[in-house]
Amino acid sequence: MSRASEESIVIEGPCGPLEALLTRGDVPGLLAVICHPNPVQGGTMHNKVVHTLMRTARDLGVSTLRFNFRGVGASAGQHDYGIGEVDDCLAVIDWVLQHEGVSRLWLMGFSFGGFVAAAAATRLAQWPERLVLVAPSVEKQDFAALKPLAGPVSVMMGEDDDVVAPEAVYAAFADERGAEVVRFAGTGHFFHGKLVPLKAEVERVLTDQA
Repeated sequence: MSRASEESIVIEGPCGPLEALLTRGDVPGLLAVICHPNPVQGGTMHNKVVHTLMRTARDLGVSTLRFNFRGVGASAGQHDYGIGEVDDCLAVIDWVLQHEGVSRLWLMGFSFGGFVAAAAATRLAQWPERLVLVAPSVEKQDFAALKPLAGPVSVMMGEDDDVVAPEAVYAAFADERGAEVVRFAGTGHFFHGKLVPLKAEVERVLTDQA
């Protein structure tokens, strides 16, 4: 189990500097990029679900990078309702490909960040090895425009989510051939009291046939 410490870095994004935290793991060439929830509701890279996703990859010895979207924390720019944030994510991915020797990518996101991660995946030349979406925002953002997805995806969804409608998420992925949807009984949007089982399920999908 790796316990690599996080390093504060700055990445040049489309609107200026993006604040980020980077860990360097033992698995060569593999890095996980993690996207945070909606900043309009206070979402940042320090969100507990985002931190859990980071720890899951880090504990597997995989390098990680979580970052603040434009207009959040020390990142320049203004909130762009899921449009410019996809460009931010792609800029971060481009940076790790150029500067961190990355040849294999895991992409993860929570809520609004789940939509951003999925949207970024659709614009990559190669689908990420793993795409993990936790309670992805499929109603407030134009998720339908991303379908059909070009590769496999794993979705983590609380059955008692009162922010993202569970039935909308189940319907959004029902016809996706490469989709696995994991349902968490008695679980709300922020996985309060359920971060340990969330980490276990994410670890399972990350290591499945890895």
